[in-house]
Formats: sequence, structure tokens, C-alpha cells
Amino acid sequence: MSHTVGIRQAQKLKTRQALLDAALRLLEGQSLSSLGLREVTRAVGVAPAAFYRHFADLAELGVALVEETLGSLHGLIGELLAETGDAEVRIERTVDLIARHVREQPAHFRFIARERHGGVGPVRAAIAAQLQRFTAEVAGALAREPGSEGWSETDLRMLAGMYVDHMVITSSAFLEAQEIAEAGGSGPDEADVARTARHRMRLVALGRRHWLDGRTTDGRTTDGRATGGRATGGRTTETDDPAPRGRRD
Repeated sequence: MSHTVGIRQAQKLKTRQALLDAALRLLEGQSLSSLGLREVTRAVGVAPAAFYRHFADLAELGVALVEETLGSLHGLIGELLAETGDAEVRIERTVDLIARHVREQPAHFRFIARERHGGVGPVRAAIAAQLQRFTAEVAGALAREPGSEGWSETDLRMLAGMYVDHMVITSSAFLEAQEIAEAGGSGPDEADVARTARHRMRLVALGRRHWLDGRTTDGRTTDGRATGGRATGGRTTETDDPAPRGRRD
């Protein structure tokens, strides 16, 4: 009996994944709001009624695609954030990670880029929730670094948001470079995008390094302006600081 149940469950999961894969292929040339349920079931070869055994509607399928695309990145980002040592290596690995995932899953990232500001509310909300989760994870990791001593929680979250925004912008740039290359057009290639991404990360890191310069022990700047930061008494420490000592590509 349990063997039969196991086979049935495996088939159910297989059909669910087939629906996700078919929808993703169909979404290469259209938005989720214009996709028809019958288009998806026809592509899989199942009856429309079978769709509802897996998803309540296409919006729920879209949310599952968001989780499939972005959910898998949390563990990898966590590994990068936990890495200690040469900060330049971390910058390189971060950019390489984004490039590799876009290269391996272009349809997934194209879907995210289109639907992030698309017309299906639950999907927009799911994307925003995943990005907020990334931001919270990055802020938590930054808070544990020596270079964040004296930073307020608000400022750490702001910095984390900049890194996450940079990740989104970079993935879109890699996707565009890939599409240009496939079409035989001219424009920035993957190497150009990677170089720009690394430079931007170094620029953010340099700003981080000097963010607390001039703060007094009451969290104000030396000219009396309130900053919202905690008491520091000076600059941030440079231990594990990702700011480069010299310009590299």
C-alpha cells in the first residue's frame, strides 16, 4: 500500500513540475497576466481540471516559480556572507555566483525581471518578500562583522538593501548581455557587466568604510547634525573591510 502511495506522490510531483516548466517556457514571450491556464495544461498534456490538483490558480503557480528561482539562492548567499578572509575574493565570488545562475536559468530570471513590477499582485508580493528576506539576511551577516561596529540597525539594513538592489540590477544586466549575444547584437558583454558589478561593489564598500567618519559619541556629526547612528568615537575598523586597497578589475 505504501509503495502505491509513494508512486502516486512521485507522479503528482512530476506533473506539478511539468506544469511549472511549461508555464516558464510559455512566459518567455508573454507576461503571467496574459497566460491562459489551458495553454499550460495543453503544453503538459493534461486536462484543465488536473491543474487545480496542484495550484489554485495561475497566480499561485507564479508564486511557486518565484520560490523556485529565488528560494534556492538563500543558501548560496548565506555561504558567501559567512566567508571570511580576503574581501576581494568575496566580491569576485558574489559576481560569479550571479553570472552563473543567470547563465544557467535565464528563463527564471527573465520571469522575475518581468513580473517584479507586473500585473499579478501575489507574484509581485512574493518577489518583494524574497528580496526583503535577502536584505534581512545580509543585514544580519553585516552586523556580525567587525567593520559594522557602531552601526545602527537602520543603517545596516540600508546597506544590506543596497547590496540586494545591486544583485537585482546585476542579474538583469547579465540577462541583457546574454540576450544581446544570442541575437548577435552589439553592447556590453558578460565580462563588461562583471567588471561594472565589481566596481560598484567596491564603491559601496568604500562608502561603508567611511560612513561613521566624524561621528561623535552621541551619534552626531562634528557639525551637530543628528545621524541616527550609535556611538563610535571614530572610524570603523578595517578588519574584514571589503574596500580595496588599490584599483583592480
